[in-house]
Amino acid sequence: MSKVQIAVIVGSLRKDSFNRKLATAIERLAPADFQFTQLRIDDLPLYNQDDDGNQAASVLRLKSEVKAAQGLLFVTPEYNRSIPGVLKNALDHGSRPYGQSAWGGKPAGVIGASVGAIGTALAQQHLRNVLGYLDVPTLGQPEGFIHAKEGLFDADGNVGEGSKKFLQGWVDAYVAWVKQHI
Repeated sequence: MSKVQIAVIVGSLRKDSFNRKLATAIERLAPADFQFTQLRIDDLPLYNQDDDGNQAASVLRLKSEVKAAQGLLFVTPEYNRSIPGVLKNALDHGSRPYGQSAWGGKPAGVIGASVGAIGTALAQQHLRNVLGYLDVPTLGQPEGFIHAKEGLFDADGNVGEGSKKFLQGWVDAYVAWVKQHI
C-alpha cells in the first residue's frame, strides 16, 4: 500500500524555528502510512501578478509539490497577530494565476507554536480565512495553539511528556481528517 503524501509548509525561516521543530515532532507522531515532506518556501520571489505568465522555477516546483500531495500541514508562527509574510507569499504563488491553484480540495491541518501564552491563535485564524477562500478543507477541532516553553521538546526533538498526549490526539484527528477527504 502506498503512503499518504503530506506537504508540510512551515511559516518560519528561522534556523532554530520552534515551528520547524514542531513539524518534525508531529511527523514522528504520525502513523507509518503517512509520509511528510517539508516544502521549501524561502527561495520564492515576492509575488507579482505581472509574473503569472512566466512563473519562476521555484514557484513551479512549489506548485508541483503541492499538487503531488494528498494533504497539507501548515505549521506557523504568529508575527504581529497574523501569518508571516513568507507564508502568505507561498499561498499567493500557489494559487496563481487565477483558476490554476495548487491548493484547492486538499485537506489541511493548521497548528503552530509561539513563546506567547496564546500560542499562534490569531495567525491560525487568519490562515484559516485564506485557506477557506482557496477551497482547502481545514481540520477545525482540536485546535493546536502550542505554547513554546521549556519541555515542549526533549533532547532528541520529540514532543516532551507534558505535551505528548495532547499532540498525539491532534495528530490522530488530523490523520482521520485527511483519510476522510482522500
